[in-house]
Parts: sequence; structure tokens; C-alpha cells
Amino acid sequence: MDAVMRMRSAAVIVALAGCLVAPAPVSASTSTGPGLGFDLDAATIPELQQRMDHGGLTAVRLTSAYLHRITTVDRKVHAVVAVDPGALRAAAASDARRRAGRTLGQLDGIPVLLKDNIDTRTLPATAGSRALPRSRPAADAALVNRLQRGGAVILGKTNLSEWANFRSTHATSGWSGIGGQTNNPYVLDRNPCGSSSGSGAAVAATLAQVAIGTETDGSIVCPAGANDVVGEKPTLGLVSRTGVVPISAEQDTAGPMARHVVDTAITLSVLQGPDPADPATAAIPAGQPRDYAALLNPGALRGARIGVWRLAGLDADVDRVVQDAVRTLTARGATVVEVDLPYQDQIGAAESPALLTEFRRDLNAYLTHRPGHPATLNELITFNRRDPVELSKFGQELFEQAAAAPGPSDPAYRAQRATATDLARRSIDETLARLHLDAVVAPTNSPAWKTTYGTGDDYVLGSSTPAAVAGYPNVSVPAGFAGPLPIGVSFFAGRWADARVLALAAAFERAAPARRAPAYLPSIG
Repeated sequence: MDAVMRMRSAAVIVALAGCLVAPAPVSASTSTGPGLGFDLDAATIPELQQRMDHGGLTAVRLTSAYLHRITTVDRKVHAVVAVDPGALRAAAASDARRRAGRTLGQLDGIPVLLKDNIDTRTLPATAGSRALPRSRPAADAALVNRLQRGGAVILGKTNLSEWANFRSTHATSGWSGIGGQTNNPYVLDRNPCGSSSGSGAAVAATLAQVAIGTETDGSIVCPAGANDVVGEKPTLGLVSRTGVVPISAEQDTAGPMARHVVDTAITLSVLQGPDPADPATAAIPAGQPRDYAALLNPGALRGARIGVWRLAGLDADVDRVVQDAVRTLTARGATVVEVDLPYQDQIGAAESPALLTEFRRDLNAYLTHRPGHPATLNELITFNRRDPVELSKFGQELFEQAAAAPGPSDPAYRAQRATATDLARRSIDETLARLHLDAVVAPTNSPAWKTTYGTGDDYVLGSSTPAAVAGYPNVSVPAGFAGPLPIGVSFFAGRWADARVLALAAAFERAAPARRAPAYLPSIG
């Protein structure tokens, strides 16, 4: 995979969680929140809503339990860089609405973490860079407004691979100048993968019920696979990008990450919708579903035709997990057809240079709305050269290549983008049509590699590129393990088929529940 996949203050957290019990050691046992009396790791949003409706739980207690885990468990994982100072107030407001019979929906009172490239006025997005913390946006990101209108409790911000892993060809996923290194909670010296690494690791470690990630190519699904959680990269345009630090308007999207498919479906239902400031959202079909959770049919696999893109021979554990997944699909009534998606070399050759042009164009446009910091990509390059931390682990080759890339009117660039998008869509559309398939399933990731610096990430395989470049939906769901290291499988299909891939993923999750809570092992042989 290409380079795209590639705590501000503990005192604040303690102050917010002052009513909680004293910090406890990190434990490999199942995650029961303090005083909750149930397994928080296993609980779904519908189960939490039922408890709150019946008076056995409040949003304040739920939020406090997650804050407690941030003060304890996250000392090993380093997934959360900041807690929102209004989290408990938002939880109390949710409880008041519930007492008055005016809840705002299934996300009301549910704690949500945001990747730190998503703007909020209380916690401005840093993209992991020391160049941005002083800068405050004029408004919350559009997706944050939607979460708040749905009653969600914004819990805080998660670490990310700095600049969404688009700074260096030798970048290490999960590292940023602001947050340092996020660790994989299953084996702490292993990498959490992808730029939404903090979001994936936080959900896996039960630091929030849901986290929002972003993806250009693999940065939702790869950390979902490596951290044994569910991640949904929506169809491009389904979720507004306004107020999100960009790489490319042609590929970027935000999406939900959670421990259960139903929770990702509920969250996507709240996130989606038109935004006049993001033209891509104008294409959302009038008939697009509004409640994805209501469409999660346990029998969705029966009668489905699923293409399996094995990417075989690269990793024996991945091959085994994919074969197990095929057996599950078949046992639940699906017809499985072997596929090999065409055009992959051509897509990759065109995507990478196109992203360089788009990054400079879109980042410079974003920075005009964030005064008080470097205002252009060239100024960021200069800032990094002078900063004692930013270039301490790896360089900024992608920044420099983007600064020298042709402009968006250049014919070569326009041909590259047209080629990449057209062939990515054809690779999926033609395969689905020729074989009469409902979706394609493929391995999301190989087992997480040991985190190192200087040589970059040790990717073995990934299947994100066709759906990412096409702008099509892709859902990763836990599927198995290589020893203690998780492996996921991805379901993807055509444009606006988010409901279909979520339903297939949920039916697979129900048929072969593979997720288990992390053990926080220091290392493995």
C-alpha cells in the first residue's frame, strides 16, 4: 500500500474525571467500566440505549467510565491526545433530554472520539503537526455538527499518523509530532496501521463507543483490521468533508469505527447528509437509506453472490483467515466466486502522482481558513525544517514532492486522475456485473508489524485501493488472528451500496464472531 495508509494534557483528563475511582493498572481482563456492572467492551449502542431508557445507566456514568479508561488503559496505548472539556456537560444534557422524553436518536448520550484532523472549536484539529495547535477554526466540522445534533457526546481527539500519513515516504503509522506513537493494544510494540491509527486503537481498547476516522486509501479499514474492530469507509460524498484537514477531494472521506457493525451503521446514519460547502454531497441519491441499522438483516448472506479476492500467497495466516471466511460465507448460504480485480498496477501508477497535486491544492485551500499558523504547504515545509521534533523520526519527502508537483490544470495530472478513478471504478463495476455479484470480499490487512523508524511501514498486503480510488464503500470486519494479532476482511461494492456492504458485514460478524478484547502484551517472539 502507498504512503496514504501509511495527550495534550493528562491533567485535563483527570480534572474532567475527578468523580471517578483512582487509576488502576492496565489489565488484560474484559473491560467492565467502574461501577457499571456490565462488560463495556461487548456492549452495543442499542444495548446501552436500552439500559439508559430503563434507568440502569446514564450518559454521565457512561462518559465517566470511558474517561476513566482513558486515564488508565491509554497510558499504554497512547491513542487519545485530548479530552473535550465539555464532555461531561454534554452527557448531562443528554440525561436531561432523556428524563424529559426528548432524546435525539440512537446516538444520544453515546461517547464518540474524533480523529485529530477534524475541526472542533474547543479542540482545533492539529493533523498531528506542531505547526497547527495555535490555530482555531471558525466553526466545528460539518460532521461534528451532525453528531451533536444527534446527541453524541464528543469525548475528545485521537492521535493519527501525522498529516494523515502524507508527509514522508518513510513514515511510521501512528506517529505524530503532537501525540507521539500510538501502539497496537493487542501487542504494544506492533503498529496500529493507517492514519486513523489512534481511532482504531482507541475503539479496540474501549476508550470510546465509537471513533471517527478518515480515509484516502486504507486509513479507516487498515487500522480497523489491525486493531480487530469494524471500520466503514463510506461512498465518497455521503459524509461532508468540510472542516476536515484534506489530502484529496477526489478520495477523502470520514467514516465510523466501532467494535460492532451495528454501531458503525447507527453512526453512519447520523454522519451522512448534504452540505452546501461540500459539492460531493449533492450527489447523494434521494433514495439513499437513512437508517442503516434497520437494514442489518441476519440472513443477508443467504442467496448472496460474493466474489473473493484472496491476494493469496503473501501471508499464510491471511490465507487461512480468508479460507475460514469463505467457509462461513458458504455455510450461511452465499455463493462464493473467485475473482482477481483487474487494472491494479495502472490504478496505483496513476493514483500516487495525482494525489501530490491534489494535496497541495486542497491543503492550501484549507489553511486559508485557519489563521495564525503556516498558511501554505511551502511554509509548513519551512516550519518542519526548523522544528526540533517534526523531522526527528523521518523526513517530509511527500511534502516536497507535492510542492513541486504540477498544478490541477496540468494535462498530465488530469489524465492521471481520470485514469485512476475510471479504472478503479471499472475494476469493481465490471467484476460485479460480469459475475452477477453483490459484493467482493478480500483480506483487509496482514498481521501488524513491529513499529520502527527510518524505513517506513512493513506492509505486506492490503485491499483498500480499488474502493478508495473509486470512491465506493468498504467495510472491514474482524475475521481471525495470527497468534495474538488481528486480521480483518473487507466487503466492498458499487457506489452508494453502503447499506448492502454493512448488511453483509453484519451477517458475517453474526455468523463468525471473531473479535476479542486486547491483552496489551508488551511484545511477542
